Amino acid sequence: MAGREINQEEMERKIYRHKRRVRNQIISYIVITVFLAALIAGGVIGVRKLMAMINDKKQAEELQKQLEELSEGDDTPPAVEAPQEETEPEPEGETDWLENMVNDTIAGMSLEDRVAGLFIITPEALTGTDTVIQAGDTTRDCLAEHPVGGLIYSSRNIRDEAQLKEMLQNTRSFSKSVPFLVVEEEGGERSPVAESGLVENAGKMSDIGAGMDPEAARTAGSTIGGYLSGYGFNVNLAPVADLLVEGNSVVGERAFGADGGTVSAFVSAFVEGSQGSGVSACLKYFPGLGDAQADATAGMITSEKTLEELTGTNFPAYQAGIMSGADFVMVSHLSLPNITGDNTPASLSGKMIAEVLRGQLGFQGIVITDAMNVAAITEYYTPDEAAVKALQAGADMILMPEDYGQAYQGVLDAVSSGAITQEQVDESLRRIFRVKLRDRLE
Repeated sequence: MAGREINQEEMERKIYRHKRRVRNQIISYIVITVFLAALIAGGVIGVRKLMAMINDKKQAEELQKQLEELSEGDDTPPAVEAPQEETEPEPEGETDWLENMVNDTIAGMSLEDRVAGLFIITPEALTGTDTVIQAGDTTRDCLAEHPVGGLIYSSRNIRDEAQLKEMLQNTRSFSKSVPFLVVEEEGGERSPVAESGLVENAGKMSDIGAGMDPEAARTAGSTIGGYLSGYGFNVNLAPVADLLVEGNSVVGERAFGADGGTVSAFVSAFVEGSQGSGVSACLKYFPGLGDAQADATAGMITSEKTLEELTGTNFPAYQAGIMSGADFVMVSHLSLPNITGDNTPASLSGKMIAEVLRGQLGFQGIVITDAMNVAAITEYYTPDEAAVKALQAGADMILMPEDYGQAYQGVLDAVSSGAITQEQVDESLRRIFRVKLRDRLE
């Protein structure tokens, strides 16, 4: 019996020594594995953490105790839970600070101010005076009551360099928000700043087109935009994106040429030159007055062209300007019965603005009407009717209504009655203020 007990004890000691060797081997393997993982994953930092862990007496003792319990228990390996992966927070989308600024600006406007913001008028229409050559108390008071979206100036408002700068600077300072300060400086015969003797005329666009060098158009756009910006203007109603058609007296030498492909390159270059100088460009006169044989100032003007014909001839130049980022497109008063089904001017046509310009050509910028104080409009519509119809068709801004007060009240009443929704007004204002406020972003 004693021998058996001795043999039994010897056997238990061997089993104990075997388990201890296995335990030590396991510990060695764990240490080596962790050490290598630390080198790979954490480099020096991982090694330091590992050494700190091993040297931590309390953790070492706890590890030793757990291993001893394991050796004394059954051979079933302990269940080890897989480490839970830490879920990194999803990156937030890029904040559209400009959109936030635009929405905050609109939210702080009354309905009356929002409606006024859809109009661009002359300083004379704003103040009720014959000729405006300075901006003083009258301008300040009128802008406080009617904070219009912009003011358009002509040669009669220009006397000299100092007078022009002061007038525009004061007007800007009097406005509740950034105003569009507008001029029609095409180069050639329609250049009120150059014709006033303040700068050298950039020349006719037809001459630039004849030179077959689009870079000349870019230089013209940059030159014109540069001096306009220096005086305080921020919108130029140029370039003409129409085609030059023989016998046409409406567009004439204001167009770059008769070939759509050639004109497209020049229009694109002019837009980039102008807007690169800080002055918004405006493509005109959509969908194209090149083949019109009458002037809107004299009455209705009509074209028999179909949508397919316009798509193949006139639209490429507008598409090129849009792709170059033109901020504005001006819609003419041209009637297109073969497209719209009646003699409704394009400026008042949802077919031409919403479906063709917005839909087919994809323009997302500011749609402005041609001047609304011409016979093509005034002979058929009252100022309020014309303004409401233009906005209902998808225009964002009304240029020079025959009677601003009547047009403004008509739009205000239309919004109040639901004929024009406030959502539509706000959508137009968002387009407008995205242009007005973008330079304020840092």
